[in-house]
Amino acid sequence: MFHNALQPWHLLVVAIAFIVLFGSKRLPDAARSLGKSLRILKSETRAMRDDGAREAPATGPAPGPATEGHPPVR
Repeated sequence: MFHNALQPWHLLVVAIAFIVLFGSKRLPDAARSLGKSLRILKSETRAMRDDGAREAPATGPAPGPATEGHPPVR
């Protein structure tokens, strides 16, 4: 049904449309800010993973006092 749906010239048309819509001045700025955002996201996920790895060997959280007549909620 979608035989040869995406040809290389389709990508060229999309690139030209982006240049026309956003202008050649704004595209580098947008790419730069996207790169900064991805770098921040990557560093935050790495920090979360490192925090999780540091806390994993420790024992689990201490169970809190159970309320009367109700089992602890997990």
